[in-house]
Amino acid sequence: MDRTTPPRRRIRTAVIAGSSALALVVGGGSWWALDRFVIPHVEIASATAYEAENSTVESVSTEDSNAVATATSYDSDYADITISTVTTGSGDDTVTYYVADVVLGDATALRSAFAEDTFGENITETTSEIAAANDAIFAINGDYYGFRDTGIVIRNGVIYRDEGARDGLAFFLDGSVEVYDETSTSAEQLLADGVWNTLSFGPALIDDGEILEGIDEVEVDTNIGNHSIQGDQPRTAVGVIDDNHLVFVVVDGRQTGYSAGVDMTELAEIMLSLGAETAYNLDGGGSSTLYFNGEVVNSPSNGGERGTSDILYIAGSEQ
Repeated sequence: MDRTTPPRRRIRTAVIAGSSALALVVGGGSWWALDRFVIPHVEIASATAYEAENSTVESVSTEDSNAVATATSYDSDYADITISTVTTGSGDDTVTYYVADVVLGDATALRSAFAEDTFGENITETTSEIAAANDAIFAINGDYYGFRDTGIVIRNGVIYRDEGARDGLAFFLDGSVEVYDETSTSAEQLLADGVWNTLSFGPALIDDGEILEGIDEVEVDTNIGNHSIQGDQPRTAVGVIDDNHLVFVVVDGRQTGYSAGVDMTELAEIMLSLGAETAYNLDGGGSSTLYFNGEVVNSPSNGGERGTSDILYIAGSEQ
């Protein structure tokens, strides 16, 4: 795909974040590390304009005068959202997580947005900043696509990257959602098959109503090698109950007495208990954030939100 990089716009410089904690090295490798993990690399400076120019899909309108939002729910013609809080265990074994049960009136009501409305590497904003910029009623952190230069990235019906590397998650226009092997297809083929959004992180947690084996040993592949994401951690996951019926879970962690976090199997068990037939792990740790009706609902492990490169969101109605 031929792309001309537009002029740079204002970009916040990110500290090294995402799914791995990487230290800058002193000496000859420091510039390489800065360039790879800190310095922004803009590929498309206005995702909004790029999507308007390239999309062939007409998405659902968010204008709905009948939309009603409360502290725990949102009801409209295009999305019904219910937020709940669950606490289990006690003492150091306490786990607190947040569930968003989402029924979409149309698959295109679930959208993606990039930090600074810009596609590239090392470009970050907090989940709430990206959500507010897109008039979101609901949002979670995405897959931190900007941490890597691999993976298939289709967002809002438009191709941004076609570098298959792992198992991804595809959201289709008919409301179905599937885990797929990125290396066995292409972004063009996925688009032709009716894919609206893709995510590229993992691992897949549940397939056909069954918890997948070996998920507690899986490492996330990065541009510089694999990185362990095991043990009790804050987590973000998306599950599929039925066509256009999704469940999003954000687990808090690293907070003694409030929430220790969960491992991959425990995360899968949570998703299964909520009725998910398919479930997929997203970027976690300090990135794990659930935003609803103008506020961050959970308690991010860093004591505040950490910057991320992208979100999944549902826009609120224009009042």
